[in-house]
Amino acid sequence: MRILKSDYLKYTFFIALAFGSKCIAQQQDVTVVQDDRFTQLLAEKRKLNPSIIVNDRYKIQIFYGDNDKARRTLSEFKRDFRNMEGTIVYENNTYKVWVGSFDTRIEAEKNIADIRKKYPYALMIRPNK
Repeated sequence: MRILKSDYLKYTFFIALAFGSKCIAQQQDVTVVQDDRFTQLLAEKRKLNPSIIVNDRYKIQIFYGDNDKARRTLSEFKRDFRNMEGTIVYENNTYKVWVGSFDTRIEAEKNIADIRKKYPYALMIRPNK
């Protein structure tokens, strides 16, 4: 028995219609179970080192490169500028040294003038913007 193309399409349509009515979609409800100790640990880490938190403040980037040089640059910076905090940020296979945390652009510009005497390629950034 030979099935013509139009008959084949009809059979396919009816089979799809018969089985398609029995299909059920997935539910969208997702429940995340998180240990309370994780939230507590994260809060403690933020208390210990608030400079790691990227916020809506201005920072000065003094280095961009590999890990060893970033660590050396940060330790040199901490010796030279004792009143300013600094941190190393890892991003896209490179390490960045960010220093300071300034509320206004004017405050950051005042400090970058002093920093550029030692680090001429320093630049002002605003991480969230």
